[in-house]
Parts: sequence; structure tokens; C-alpha cells
Amino acid sequence: MNKNWKIETVAVQGGYEPKSGEARIMPIVQSTTFKYDSAEHVTKLFDLEEPGFFYTRMANPTNDAFEQKIAQMEGGVGALATSSGQAAITLAMLNICQAGQHIVSASTLYGGTYNLFSSTLPKLGIEVTFVNPDAPAEEIAAAFRPTTRALYAETIGNPGMNVLDFEKFASVAKAQQVPLVIDNTMATPYLCRPFELGASIVVHSATKYIDGHATSLGGVIVDGGTFNWDNGKFPELVEPDASYHGMQYVKSFGPLAYIIKARVQLMRDMGMTPSPFNSFLFNHGLHTLPLRMQRHSENALAVAKFLETHTSVSWVCYPGLASHPSHERAQKYLPKGCSGVLTFGIKGGAEAGKKFMEATKLIALVVHVGDARSCVLHPASTTHRQLSEEQQISSGVAPDLIRLSVGIENVEDIIADIDQALAVSQS
Repeated sequence: MNKNWKIETVAVQGGYEPKSGEARIMPIVQSTTFKYDSAEHVTKLFDLEEPGFFYTRMANPTNDAFEQKIAQMEGGVGALATSSGQAAITLAMLNICQAGQHIVSASTLYGGTYNLFSSTLPKLGIEVTFVNPDAPAEEIAAAFRPTTRALYAETIGNPGMNVLDFEKFASVAKAQQVPLVIDNTMATPYLCRPFELGASIVVHSATKYIDGHATSLGGVIVDGGTFNWDNGKFPELVEPDASYHGMQYVKSFGPLAYIIKARVQLMRDMGMTPSPFNSFLFNHGLHTLPLRMQRHSENALAVAKFLETHTSVSWVCYPGLASHPSHERAQKYLPKGCSGVLTFGIKGGAEAGKKFMEATKLIALVVHVGDARSCVLHPASTTHRQLSEEQQISSGVAPDLIRLSVGIENVEDIIADIDQALAVSQS
């Protein structure tokens, strides 16, 4: 790959370089196994002495092409594709956390992540402390313990739509000598590249904008390759791994230590492997990601401005609006656009919101965001339903909040559908 390519070119041409006579498009290698000519070759593959493939749970050519492309787009050194976004977050944390250890996380999270952190990880002995992302750096730092192993946040909170203060979070993580782990799902690498803003690890739900067409479930972890794992806090990356014949990841792989450990240890043991067919579709989704994110952002801003002046709407939350608390931050960290998701409240509360969602015709009521097609949801009764009202408020979910994922249709048609549904909501 040409290292000077812009992200739009990498989206189309990165990740796969066919040799003379090979398929121009990365094939779907729908095979669990691979054939070899010698036992020595297989031994070298298992010892990680040679690159290659020996079992699709660990690595597959189609999955590898997707991993390489997303790593190139994010500016990382390597990536690991997973079966879902939740799997990516889980493996990213378990790769550096174990029973008796601790994570500090922003409270403004996707509901599934909040549940993972507040309920499931504690069952495994990993505690999580949630902090208000807008709290002073000193307050966030006060949540750290000697056992803290990561600081976690989302570029754009889902569905709170707050934009992270990267400078503050990166400085806290650096001072505490832990990696800043960022969920970049809502922004995508086209709108924001967290490694350039101090992050060490990036995760995505590829199910959303990377796929872009609501066809495939998957996730990906990207390693920035810059964090110093040999700082005394992460012996699992420095000391011999008894489960992999004494492998010392930092010594053997340097900047790739984290992502290789995640693959050969956790993916080996937990098997959260993506389908090669899904990776094939994700790779195609990345081809048009820059174009789609431009259109999503333009449409969402136009819709937000329309809603802000509508008499049936009590409030609108979109970072692209000058009225949004994160607007200045969005201009700093998201100069190309603020993505396609916005939230708003309808006068009449939850009941009016229900009428609105059932009245839309072009916009579909589905449990999803990041689709080329516009869709709508009431998070408090769906994605964040398992949370208490206090936890919902902490996550940025008000009882009357409507989440709108603005698609790439003609914006006049989107606005017309919203306008007629708002009229129904007030009847």
C-alpha cells in the first residue's frame, strides 16, 4: 500500500493487493482449514514464525483483508475482526483486564456496553467505575485505582450525542499509564481518527456505518501500536505466556504485542470469529464509507436545523448545531461532519413519541443506527431498557428521547416524512 494515500483511496484500494492473474476483488475464502506441503511449515505457523493461515477461528484471508483495510484507515498497526461489536469491546477489555482489576469509563455509553461494564464484567471480577465525561480531569483521575487497566469512552456518545474531550481523556490516561480505549463506531475513521488524538486502542461495531446496509453483524479492534505495555502494569504482555509455550508478546512483536495477544490467546480460546462472508461485505461497505459519511452528516445537520425550529419539538441534540454543548468540541475533533445520528424530544412526551414513530412512512422503526436508510427508535424502552432510570439519565437517555439515524435518501423526502409524523404525534 502507498503510505501517502488519502483515506478515501485506502477505503477503496487498501487491505488487499492481488498478484498477477489473481482476482481483482478479494474472494470469500469460505473455508475453515488450509492445506500445507510440510509439517515444518505448519509448525512455523503455530509458532508465529511465519505469516499465514492455519484455522479460520484465528485468521482467514478474507477477514485479514478487512482487518488490514480498517487498520490502514484508522492509522493503526493491526486489527482483529470479531463476530460483533460487543465481542470486540469484550475482547479488547479482557486482553488487558482480569479478575481483581478495574476500568474507568465514561458514563455516556451505548446501552449494550453499559450493561457489559455494569453487570457482566463484575461477574468476572472486573469492576468498572463510571465518570461524567464532562467532569474535570482531576475528578476523572480520582476514580482510578492501583488496579485500573484502561480508560474507556466513545468518540460520540450513543445516544447522548456528546463529543468526547480527547485532550482531557488522553492526558488523564497518559498520567495514569493506562491505554485510552475509544469506541469510534459513530464517527468512523473518516470523520475522526482517535489515534491522532491520544487513543491507544480503537473498537468498532462494524454492524453500523462500516457495513452501512444493515446486512451483517461484526466488530473490530484496532491497535495503535504506540502504548508502552512494558510499564509494570501489564505483565501478561511482557512475561511468558504459559498458554502459548512461553511467548513474550512485547519482546517478540513490539508494537503489535497487544493485537497479536488478542488473536492467539483470546480469539483462540473464546472463538468470537466473524464469518468471512460478513468481512467481505464489510470490505465493500468501506469502499463507500467516506461518501456515505459525508451524506449522512449533511442530511443530519439539515434535519436537526429543521427540528430546532419546529413547534412540536421541545429540544434537539446534534453536535453540528451551534446550540449543542459539544459544538466547539465537534468543530475541533469532527471537522468533516458530526455523523448521521441525532436525538430530540417531542412535545407530549413518550406517548407523543410513540405516535411519531408509528406514523413515519419513509423512516423505519428498527433497532439499528448507521444504515443507508433512515430509521428511528425510542432508546429508553429498547436499547437502554435494562438500565434503571438513573442509569439511563447517566448514559444520556431522557424518557422522551427519540433517536433518529438519518440515512442518505434525499433530505427533502426525509424532512417531509418527519413533518407529517410530527403532525400526527400532536393529534
